[in-house]
Amino acid sequence: MKLNFKPPATDLRIGIDLGGTKIAGVTLDQSETVIKELRIDSPRNDYQKTLTTIAGLVDQLRYGSASSFTVGLGIPGAIAPSLQRVQNANSTWLNDQTLQSDLEALLGYEIQCANDANCFVLSEAYDGSAAGSRSAFGVILGTGCGGGFIINANLLNGPRNIGGEWGHNPLPWPEANEVGARTCWCGLENCIETWISGPAMAHDHLLETGETLTAQTIVKHAGSRDNAAQATLDRHLNRTARSLAHVINILDPEVVVLGGGLSAMEHLYDRLEAEMAPYIFSADRKVDIRQPRWGDASGVRGAARLWQLA
Repeated sequence: MKLNFKPPATDLRIGIDLGGTKIAGVTLDQSETVIKELRIDSPRNDYQKTLTTIAGLVDQLRYGSASSFTVGLGIPGAIAPSLQRVQNANSTWLNDQTLQSDLEALLGYEIQCANDANCFVLSEAYDGSAAGSRSAFGVILGTGCGGGFIINANLLNGPRNIGGEWGHNPLPWPEANEVGARTCWCGLENCIETWISGPAMAHDHLLETGETLTAQTIVKHAGSRDNAAQATLDRHLNRTARSLAHVINILDPEVVVLGGGLSAMEHLYDRLEAEMAPYIFSADRKVDIRQPRWGDASGVRGAARLWQLA
């Protein structure tokens, strides 16, 4: 059974992806054509400027048209249903703010707001690499570690709006050298994010080698037969495999789509499935792991489609 989404109800669909370093925006028309794209730097540690910047971006994305339009916003974190305030954002100046209602007051109309990983998986399920599947888990492997789950054209949010937040569970099946505490920005210890995000990979390499390299540079060094860099990738692969197998055992999605900066690492698609197999609680241990069709544009495209959920 395929995912079924509502057809567009307006002429234009505007999507905004609010990131920690950049804000991306896109305008789609009814034929799925991108008619305008923008990307600007995010205001950091300034909530009010964040609001006015997003509002200004929306005005530009309307394309000077009086056509009917909708606006969807993807954010790092989520809106807590009981408080209508932002929670769990690693862009910490957003936390506890009434972002959605404040932005609606500034714009003068209603918007849809969702976690950025939810927007990512929505995009890939709608017309990306998970199109045609019944359920999909979208993974964010980048500066942080997040995820979103979609089934039957509905995002699995839950009553606390935290569905898919696998990165803030403890690293599963820890090995002896992984028992020592790593403190996460969220205040807990040994979160998956502290082991398999991009900064976590760089930190792990530093601890093992004394060498300060970014995750991207580690990948390049491994490709040049640097044994220490390859060992770092191998440790990261196994930790990612254990962490994802934990999700498979709970949600059992048809498709897993990898996103975020680390999703460009080719070895994940060659080796991750086999690395996950020992930890999957099933006779059938095959996992359909796919690259994102839309790359880093998936989040903003998904935000534009938030109004089309069944």
